Amino acid sequence: MNEAADTSAKSRFQLHQVFIKDASFESPRSPEVFTWKDYRPETEIDLKAQQNVIDAEQHIYEVTLKATVTARHEDQVVFLAEVQQAGIFTVEGSSPEMLEMMLEAACPNVLFPFLRETVAGLISKGGFPQFLLGPVNFDAMYLQKKEQEAGQAGNGGTESIITA
Repeated sequence: MNEAADTSAKSRFQLHQVFIKDASFESPRSPEVFTWKDYRPETEIDLKAQQNVIDAEQHIYEVTLKATVTARHEDQVVFLAEVQQAGIFTVEGSSPEMLEMMLEAACPNVLFPFLRETVAGLISKGGFPQFLLGPVNFDAMYLQKKEQEAGQAGNGGTESIITA
């Protein structure tokens, strides 16, 4: 057996658990917001991913997607929904570069539908119309981050920030 086939035989990507790590909803203008005429809120979405090693020997990681959705009407916060959707994953048999891509792109892609459902449920239970987070291309975000890091390394910089 060649080395490439041996590596792929030992590679594993497995989802063990999906859970809500934290969730909150605030509607500081309720109940008056439900009586406003010409109500057209503007929404702002902040999306971040974070990874933590749970067990390095077993290759087990926690990946957390955090979404903050803020709706404003005429500079007044109408609602604020924050959700941290997390998952426990095994990612084994990968090169360091592949591991990074799996944790920053593949795992968030798995978690995003759960996050979308949780955010939508919180907002609708707050009495507001259905709100769906639009699709997110975590693969493209990861590649953009790598390009920024490469550009900053050439310029002597080291900081990289990406939000959706």
